Amino acid sequence: MQTFNIKPKVAGEKILDPLSFTPLEDKGEVKPRSEYWLRRILDGDVIEIKTKGKKS
Repeated sequence: MQTFNIKPKVAGEKILDPLSFTPLEDKGEVKPRSEYWLRRILDGDVIEIKTKGKKS
């Protein structure tokens, strides 16, 4: 399964992981690209953290 880095859109807001029931860390976490997390992005609860790729 693909993964991506996400974090709460508003720091301190509690967005619970549906499997562990722990809040998403403000600094961001790697999560599976599942329907649940994609819905949180569409709802504006979380944002994807884009990582810079290496330039050659």
